[in-house]
Amino acid sequence: MTLLSVEELSVTFTGRDGGRRGPGTDAVCGVSFTVAEGEVAGLVGESGCGKSVTSLALMGLLPRRGVRVGGRAVFRHSGPDPVDLLSLPPAALRDLRGRQLAMIFQDPLSSLNPVVPIGVQVTEVLTRHRGLRGRAARAEAAHLLERGGIPDPTRRLKEYPHQLSGGMRQRALIAMAVACAPRLLIADEPTTALDVTIQAQILELLRELVDDQGTALLMITHDLGVVAGICDSVHVLYAGKVVEAAGRRALFAAPAHPYAHGLLGSVPRLDAPRGERLHPVRGSINDRLSWPDGCAFAPRCDRYTLECLDATPELTALPGATGGHLVRCVHPVGNEGSAAADTPTEREASA
Repeated sequence: MTLLSVEELSVTFTGRDGGRRGPGTDAVCGVSFTVAEGEVAGLVGESGCGKSVTSLALMGLLPRRGVRVGGRAVFRHSGPDPVDLLSLPPAALRDLRGRQLAMIFQDPLSSLNPVVPIGVQVTEVLTRHRGLRGRAARAEAAHLLERGGIPDPTRRLKEYPHQLSGGMRQRALIAMAVACAPRLLIADEPTTALDVTIQAQILELLRELVDDQGTALLMITHDLGVVAGICDSVHVLYAGKVVEAAGRRALFAAPAHPYAHGLLGSVPRLDAPRGERLHPVRGSINDRLSWPDGCAFAPRCDRYTLECLDATPELTALPGATGGHLVRCVHPVGNEGSAAADTPTEREASA
């Protein structure tokens, strides 16, 4: 069953031009995707593509002033009727956050309060949403930390964030997020600041939570190794729009959009000859067009033609593909030559 259905989500940061309200900057431009119960869905793209802004909009954590949010985000919580997260009153959204949907932030050191012990921060969630207090709350908090792989959890409850390692801080954030067994968990690049060994442990922990509790996980990352290791479906974002959506295996086997193809082509291959050069996507995220003028990726695309500037490409089914493989491109990468064969396999990217 579909748990979250995002329809044409748009986020614009407004600016001022000569004392008047200007058109603003479009950070997210009509993003649509769904997440089912027990599914791990990935939002992938380089920095600046709109991944984190999408998650903050869904959680209702964007500033109230200077931001315009449009579209719908229908969430099927445990109540009788689904709700639209984007139009929900603040008080009702606060009741859902932490209990029905939760978020793991990118930097645990800046996300945790530096002057409050870990135990107080974990028990706050338990008190607010589960009504636990005193010894019962502390016992449950210690259990959550132990389940997250933190040794000697009773002692850790008394410590401050700066006394924990990066991996332990991230585990503490995960403990806070899963304290009420939420139906939807959003993880915003939870492994960015961790070493490879700790990354693998955190991903294994998240996968276990999904399998044990049936929680839906929205994984936001730029790391294709993370995508290969945990995601079931993948949505590739560029300049605020989804440019390709497919199952994990379909995307790694034959990426259709030149941007997704370039991301995979820039990953080192284990079977590549010694000294072989990588083929990264040329240019930067700033080298782009606005979507109304055509394809935003055109200035960086090797398959660019004047047809790419006629209008914004639609997200349509890839010809000949099965399983809902969608692509937003006038000239998608096909099976001709070695286009798909030159990309790393799923196992290589995960490694």
